[in-house]
Amino acid sequence: MKILYTNFHYGDGGGHTTYIVSLARALHGQHTLHVAAPADSRLLRTMADEGLARTLPIAFGSGLPTLPRQLAEQRALRRLVRDEGIDLIHVNGARDHRFVMQGLLGMRRPPIVLTKHNSKPTDTFGNVLRARWATDRLIAVSADTKRLLEQGPYRRCPIDVVRNGVDLERYSPQPAGTGSALRQQWTQDPQALVLVSNAGTDDYKGWIDLAQAIARLPDAVRPHVHMAVAGHLPSAQQREQVQALGEVAAQVHFTGLLADTRVLIAAGDAGFVLSHDVETISFACREMMASAKPMLVSDYAGLPENIEQGVDGWVVATRDIDAIAAQVQALYAQRDALPEHGRAARRHAQREFGLQTFADATLASYHAALTSP
Repeated sequence: MKILYTNFHYGDGGGHTTYIVSLARALHGQHTLHVAAPADSRLLRTMADEGLARTLPIAFGSGLPTLPRQLAEQRALRRLVRDEGIDLIHVNGARDHRFVMQGLLGMRRPPIVLTKHNSKPTDTFGNVLRARWATDRLIAVSADTKRLLEQGPYRRCPIDVVRNGVDLERYSPQPAGTGSALRQQWTQDPQALVLVSNAGTDDYKGWIDLAQAIARLPDAVRPHVHMAVAGHLPSAQQREQVQALGEVAAQVHFTGLLADTRVLIAAGDAGFVLSHDVETISFACREMMASAKPMLVSDYAGLPENIEQGVDGWVVATRDIDAIAAQVQALYAQRDALPEHGRAARRHAQREFGLQTFADATLASYHAALTSP
């Protein structure tokens, strides 16, 4: 099969990049893959460096100032689809979806599959157009996402739930001592509880809620609890929020963007993703679970679908600082048991989060799109 993936994100690209790279690694060698993305994107760079796909730099711009470039890029996209005989196009966001719709207007096009990666509403005119003219099938990354899609214009399309898969060899329990040096930079307290996240520092990720929850812990517990987040360094406004917590600010740590987050994950006792917007299922959550870290997650969107409550993680009410604090206090009290909860998280990942499971389910969606009348 000849598959074209599109993604409008420049720079790192977050979970969208992880999603497409994970699929490409699983499908490379069995299928011919093409990727269209901005020239400076991590996605295009990774595809080229690993030889996973043929690449087409496209900015996916919008607006009158970039119209000439848009038209030129749409012609290039059209040529690629026609000349390479693309069998299926897999779009991953509103901007690249719109671009593909416009670029292929009037030609006999291959089926288009859309993955819904976020929890943003779909009740816009643009979504109505794309659902009608440029979508043959949808992939929802969680059951919650499917419910959202069924409430809008995409309900006319078949929807498959395919939860994100992760590389279980790459994200696996690390040798003893991995992460110790990093942890020592944060705290040398032998009684410390360290909560980590590789989900990033966007406001909606909810990490500030955890910081505020730590500030509400009892005096006997509060000094022993630390948190660390990998991602873009916090903005001035975010730093002000942290500094407003007083002494607790010294227990909130940021690593910046990491090429490899496994050392961060290994340095923690448990992971957290406390999102309150945009999120669907969270690659980061699944990567941490595969790495044998039990998870603290909010009850937002599809996050609870990752967790067996009390076995490999704990679900708390979204943005409920007191509830988060109570659960963190409970985790501190049972910190000696966290490694066993982590082993349960690893077993859960092995059962359900594997790349092959993810790739097979995605391919099944592709075949269904290709064989639909």
